[in-house]
Amino acid sequence: MPVRFGTDGLRGVANAELTPELATALGRAVARCVPATAFVIGRDTRRSGSMLSAALAAGLATEGADVIDLGILPTPGVAYACASTSLPGLVVSASHNPFTDNGIKLLGVGGVKADPQLEAEVEEQLERILADPSCPPLRPLGYSVGVISADEELLASYVESLGESITEGSCAGLSLVIDAAHGAASAVCAEAFANCGATVTVIHAEPDGTNINDRCGSTDVSTLAQTVISLGADLGLALDGDADRLIAVDATGAVVDGDVMIAIFAKIMKERGLLAGKSVVVTTMTNLGFHHAMEREDISVRQVDVGDRNVLRVLEAEGLALGGEQSGHVIFRQLATTGDGMLTGLLLSEIVATSGRSLAELAAAAMTKLPQVLLNVAVEDPQAAAELPSVLAAAEEISSALADSGRVLLRPSGTEALVRVMVEASTEPEALQIAERLAEVVRLAASEASTTTTVR
Repeated sequence: MPVRFGTDGLRGVANAELTPELATALGRAVARCVPATAFVIGRDTRRSGSMLSAALAAGLATEGADVIDLGILPTPGVAYACASTSLPGLVVSASHNPFTDNGIKLLGVGGVKADPQLEAEVEEQLERILADPSCPPLRPLGYSVGVISADEELLASYVESLGESITEGSCAGLSLVIDAAHGAASAVCAEAFANCGATVTVIHAEPDGTNINDRCGSTDVSTLAQTVISLGADLGLALDGDADRLIAVDATGAVVDGDVMIAIFAKIMKERGLLAGKSVVVTTMTNLGFHHAMEREDISVRQVDVGDRNVLRVLEAEGLALGGEQSGHVIFRQLATTGDGMLTGLLLSEIVATSGRSLAELAAAAMTKLPQVLLNVAVEDPQAAAELPSVLAAAEEISSALADSGRVLLRPSGTEALVRVMVEASTEPEALQIAERLAEVVRLAASEASTTTTVR
């Protein structure tokens, strides 16, 4: 089966789908396709991370490329290292997935994710190497073999740069709880927030290789919410395993997701004259309430397909400053080349502290979310199922009936055999009823299409 990069790199079950042999071959393919004499590599805290990063580094070195091993470092930290050293890089991480999974992301010299064309070239070269490990060119010998070395200063420099993103002491009087998800930011998040002036409590920062994202972090904020309430803290900040996304909770434990945070930032940045083009970039999953809120603020919205890479592409192409995803990827293009959970948390905390308003007040003023229901429908061919005439007709009929009071989105999954059915409506029961009805249409249409194909 061909190996393919997905929306966020190459990903699979560690030591089954993503093996050391595959990582070594991938390192060789990257070294052949990317014109660089050296690469940086970072990883998160998964048990398989050191195994796969070592194999990846060996593949690069056997093709003559030097490797700077950054060890455990958040994805945005690796991106920072790429920009600082003018070198391409790789991240060994499966983000918010369970510890049994792992993945490999390829970053360019500036710290941005590799473009699809380069990924396609790497895929082609990888298949050649897997088919014939001795395929030309011949591997270098002697002094030309790559060297693998460590550099701890880049980690320190990244953490220092985070502290410089806000005014020292600007969060004085604020009480924060940070959930590190037992992930890549576990050892550095307290230090990153040290100079902000807030009282900081860190939880879930004891990684053992198997507990990353386990009932903690951005995918499960229940313990964070309870801790915020029990401590009487002002807000909580939940990172994911590689710390490139953030979900917040207010003093009552209520969730503040990426949509709401971006709405808060957009409004504040516009007031301060920092919102280039008076525009913001979001994805198709962004809540309709966000669009209504931006319309009231006279802020235009650029909408792209799901994936922070797509957000960044438009930010760069149009010279815009702010964008992100509902899942908590928030990109401040003038400060970073990728979503950075700690950077987002620092900037959000500073707004709460300097505005004199609670996070709950800021969130309520920023936007009103429409109830949103997301159902996953298992099908054999997601792309084909989402494009069946009966499915498209049903979605169009529902969209027309909802008008401006809601919306429907059908999205074939890029990683699983699923069609994602998302519905927003005035009330949650209405959204659920519509989503279930449309999901059933997808299920039946896909089944009939499959039966017809089999009979033929």
